[in-house]
Amino acid sequence: MAQGLIGEVPRGLAGVVVTDTALGDVRGREGFYHYRQYSAVELAEHRGFEDVWHLMVHGELPDAAQLQAFTEQAAALRALPGEVAAALPAIARASALSGPLAGLRTALSLFGAAKGFRPVYDIDPERRLADTLAASAVVPTLLTALHRLAQGLEPIEPRTDLSYAANYLYMQTGSVPDAARTRAIERYLISTIDHGFNASTFTARVITSTGADVAACLVGAVGALSGPLHGGAPSRALDTLDAIGTPDRIDSWIRERVLAGDRIMGFGHPVYRTEDPRSRMLRGIAREFGGPLVEFAIEVERQVEAILAELKPGRELHTNVEFYAGVVMELCGLPREMFTPTFAAARVVGWSANILEQAEDSKIIRPAARYVGAEPPTSVPTLDRP
Repeated sequence: MAQGLIGEVPRGLAGVVVTDTALGDVRGREGFYHYRQYSAVELAEHRGFEDVWHLMVHGELPDAAQLQAFTEQAAALRALPGEVAAALPAIARASALSGPLAGLRTALSLFGAAKGFRPVYDIDPERRLADTLAASAVVPTLLTALHRLAQGLEPIEPRTDLSYAANYLYMQTGSVPDAARTRAIERYLISTIDHGFNASTFTARVITSTGADVAACLVGAVGALSGPLHGGAPSRALDTLDAIGTPDRIDSWIRERVLAGDRIMGFGHPVYRTEDPRSRMLRGIAREFGGPLVEFAIEVERQVEAILAELKPGRELHTNVEFYAGVVMELCGLPREMFTPTFAAARVVGWSANILEQAEDSKIIRPAARYVGAEPPTSVPTLDRP
C-alpha cells in the first residue's frame, strides 16, 4: 500500500480490498453471499457438507462418483496419530477453563508436527491439499475429544460410515443422531464454511503468505476466531435469552441495555446492511423444530428490532448468524461451550481453501502503519550511572 494512502484507510480495514479471490464473496447491501458461483444458502439447503467441501478445495461440485471418492478419502483421515491422542488428556486438563477452542490451538500444532507438515512455500499444490484435508478431517475429532476429556469422559473414536455432520454429533454424544438433527447441523455447518475476508480467514492468509505450514496457518485462524467479537456470540446470544427470561421482560431489558450503550449479542453485522441470509435460513430450521425456545427467540427478535429501529433510527440492525445458530445447536443437543468450536469445525474448510489459494501467491502480506507517537528523532538522554 502506498504511504500516501495510509490516511485514507478506514479503521479495521473495513471495505479495503487486499487481494483477488475465486472462493466467494459477501454482498452486504444485498443480503447475499456465495461460495464460488453458487449461493451459499442454496448449497446448504440442497447439498451435503462433503459436496461443498469438494467445491471449495477442488473448484467444482462433485458428481456422484467424485463425491463418494472424496467422502471416503476425508473419512479415512479422521483418526488421530497415536502421539496426538496420547497428549490430549494433558491438553484438555490445561485448557479446561478456557475450553476446547483453546485446546485446539495446541492440538493442531502438535498434529501438524506429528504429520510432518512442511512450509507451504516448500511443497507442491498436491501436498498442500493433502495437508489441509488431513487437518480439516481431524478438527471435529480433536474438538469432541477435548470436550469429553474435560468432562471426565473418554473420547469417542470417529466412524468412517457416517457423514461429516453425523460423525461430529456422534463423537460428541456417543449416539448416532437422527436425520433431523444431522441435517440441521449439516446446514448450519455448510452456511458457515466461508464468509469473505473475516478476521480469522484474513489471519490464515497472512500467515500463509509467509510460507508457513498448514498447521501454523490454521492455529492462527483459530486464535482469531476465539475472540468474542468474532466467533464467541452464539452462546452469548442464548445467554441473553436466559437473562431476559420471559416475554414480558423483553422491552424493559433491551431498552435498558441499548440506552446504556451495551451491545445486544446476536444483532448487527459489520458487513450486512439488511437481514443476514444465514440468520433467515437458521430461523427456518429452528421453526422446523418448534417449541418454547424457538417461539421466545422469534419474539425477542421482533421486539429487539423494533426497539433498535426506534432508538437507533437510520441503522439497519437485524439478527446475525449467531442468534439462531445458538438456538439450533441447543435444539440439536450441543452444549454451549461447543457452539464456537462447532463453528470452527465448519470454518476450517473455508480457511483451508483460502490457504490453498493464498499459497499460489509468493508475495508476503506486509501492510504499513501510520505512526502517531512522539516526534522523532529525539536525542537519547544519557544515563548517569552510579
